[in-house]
Amino acid sequence: MAVTKIRKISSWVLILCTIITLAVLALFFFGGDNEKYKGEMWNPKHVDLLLYWQYILFGVTAFAAILLGIWQFASSFKNNPKGGVMGLVVIVLFAAMMFLSYTFGDTTPVHVLNSEAQVFNVPFWLKITDMWLYSTYILTALVILAIIGGSIKKIFSK
Repeated sequence: MAVTKIRKISSWVLILCTIITLAVLALFFFGGDNEKYKGEMWNPKHVDLLLYWQYILFGVTAFAAILLGIWQFASSFKNNPKGGVMGLVVIVLFAAMMFLSYTFGDTTPVHVLNSEAQVFNVPFWLKITDMWLYSTYILTALVILAIIGGSIKKIFSK
């Protein structure tokens, strides 16, 4: 019974997020061009809406992952201490990956088109940008490896 309720809730949340994302993307691509930069480059009116939606999705995802990781650690540590510690190890490895990808970030200034963007052309923001890019690459590679590994394991377990 509980699994069905969880499945229904997660399905509705997925559908809602997909609908909102499609609406935001439609506004971004078909919402018109910003007149201030007309003729110089394509500058959609609703870039801020797209970025805010991405921030919201990222924040909710990060918060849920951290909260659920801590909750899993607390609940499973009572019954299975080894399994509980493994949940904590995942959180620590994620934090280590973020720290290392920040450390490897490049601080070479980027040549930008306008003076408004120079505020973000400082070492801190350049390293933050690289951190997110490197983390995205690493996590994408891990997902692909997990899919391949799961498929291979399923083939050999038959």
